[in-house]
Amino acid sequence: MDLSNQVLASTSHRRRVRLAVSLFYFCQGFAFASWASRIPDIKSSLHLSDGQLGSILLALPLGQLLTMALSGQLVARYGSKMVLTLSVPLYGLALTNLGLATQAWHLALCLLLFGVIGNMCNISLNTQGVAAEKFYGRPIMSSFHGAWSIAGFSGALMGLLMMNLHFKPYAHFWVIAVFVFINTALNFRYLIAGVDPQPAGKRKFFSRPEGVLLQLGIIGFCSMAAEGAMFDWSGVYFKDIVKAPRSLVVLGYASFMVMMATGRFLGDGMITRFGRKRVLQICGLLISIGMFTAVLLPYLPTATIGFMMVGLGVSCMVPSVYSLAGQNKTVSAGIALAMVSSVSYLGFLIGPPLIGYIAEMANLRYSYAVIGMAGMLVTLLVSRLKLFS
Repeated sequence: MDLSNQVLASTSHRRRVRLAVSLFYFCQGFAFASWASRIPDIKSSLHLSDGQLGSILLALPLGQLLTMALSGQLVARYGSKMVLTLSVPLYGLALTNLGLATQAWHLALCLLLFGVIGNMCNISLNTQGVAAEKFYGRPIMSSFHGAWSIAGFSGALMGLLMMNLHFKPYAHFWVIAVFVFINTALNFRYLIAGVDPQPAGKRKFFSRPEGVLLQLGIIGFCSMAAEGAMFDWSGVYFKDIVKAPRSLVVLGYASFMVMMATGRFLGDGMITRFGRKRVLQICGLLISIGMFTAVLLPYLPTATIGFMMVGLGVSCMVPSVYSLAGQNKTVSAGIALAMVSSVSYLGFLIGPPLIGYIAEMANLRYSYAVIGMAGMLVTLLVSRLKLFS
């Protein structure tokens, strides 16, 4: 009887840990989506042109990229629990600062800080996700990223509500920050404690990823390039190429997001049943087939189906890459994640502008065809990596 109670208590604790980590993923996604929902209002209030806004928005990924190595070192030294517990409330505060910007340079500086703290959240959160997955005893990383995807919908809906209630961005962001503070206070105690043991031998503060981590980073790069293509260009594709009615221009983006979230919640079960290697091979093929469907058959029904396939294709890519990076034996989980994230995030940063350049020289369909070939590259890399099982 005592053994039965112990097993039940252990199962209950694992579930509580999983819920706590999921809620931290939700909070980060909720805060980011809340900022994104108010970009048009802030653009209007600061009287920014499209070009000015585009340049200012680069401050956020710049802040993230500049602190990749630092975030990994902090997590390796102090543990993901401590860094996450401190950085998530700071992320909420950094969000509120965005609502105070009265000049363009104010917004750029605040976005740089938002990116710096956001990256610390990202590395510590995914390191915590790896630890929770090990503690849980089976793949659950995709569901954590699914919580982030759900937060994207929730943040957009909250932004719509706040705009209809005539809340200024500053007041709106404080509502989100308070939610983040409450979640941290209620759930930080359930995070996995401990510091990853440092492998023997010193490692430079900035160092090139080793072979396996670099290949994982390239897979993440291809996936994030596809995500960037969907986030930034799907509406333009449906408007200019598919010739969708104005009321249905958002259909491509919405179908992609719904299937990405669905794939993330189903992905862990698929990985457990079929293995990570086979699932990621299929994901790469789905990205390619989906993109080429939209390119070769640019009509509303077929393009929508194509974008849904792309959503399923990218759903398990980044969670799996992070999970595998965190299991690396030669460097600590935090540093490994920082290395892989640095390469992967370049896809999100470089992908959308590259699509624009190709579209300027030729056509947006050619741009999407290039992303389709990136999906084929993922399948090839996964097939050659012995790391996948």
